[in-house]
Amino acid sequence: MRILIVEDDALVADGLKQGLQQLGYTVDVATSAEEADAFVADESFDLALVDIGLPGIDGLEFIRRLRERGNRLPTLVLTARESMEDTVRGLDAGADDYITKPYRLPEVAARMRALLRRAHAVSDACLRHNGLALDTRTRAATLDGEPVELTNREWAILEMLLMASPAVVSKDKLVQSLAGWDKDITPNAIEVHVSRLRGKLAPGEIVIRTVRGIGYRVDAPVN
Repeated sequence: MRILIVEDDALVADGLKQGLQQLGYTVDVATSAEEADAFVADESFDLALVDIGLPGIDGLEFIRRLRERGNRLPTLVLTARESMEDTVRGLDAGADDYITKPYRLPEVAARMRALLRRAHAVSDACLRHNGLALDTRTRAATLDGEPVELTNREWAILEMLLMASPAVVSKDKLVQSLAGWDKDITPNAIEVHVSRLRGKLAPGEIVIRTVRGIGYRVDAPVN
């Protein structure tokens, strides 16, 4: 999944980016609300981590403007402010969750997973489809109880398909979720990753369906 970090402290932003990339996320960084606005206008993100204390327009105003435009991008506010008033202001501005600094990456990642599940109306941290199980906490995949080795991109594609199921995930959405500003991925590369996934899932008769001209889907996971 593609994450947008909105943070003007280069050390904090770089640490978050590296940590989340190691967990398999595609990550972009904006150093101001204005830059983040431009990113969101042009690209598709699955979640934003937003610092309140940004130069110029602050993080809460950035979120408020998102919501006024009808953008429901899940947002997790990261801030050094600890007062109840600031917490209320953040949530009233439209933030989905709130975490104060200093924070640890495992807690940030857990809150992100919870927000992503909520956005996709998924209640369980383990996505299941018949004999297939994806544990989003440990990033372990099993098929009929046997481990399945997935690359980061294969995992990302399969996770998005299962979270969206039974809806279709467009190829454009997959491209945008896997490509960052410093990376590139083509629709043909998506086809290659899906083909490899199909081969790995074939023993369990898990079918990734092609919806011609749109994208891919799997049937609803059994939870």
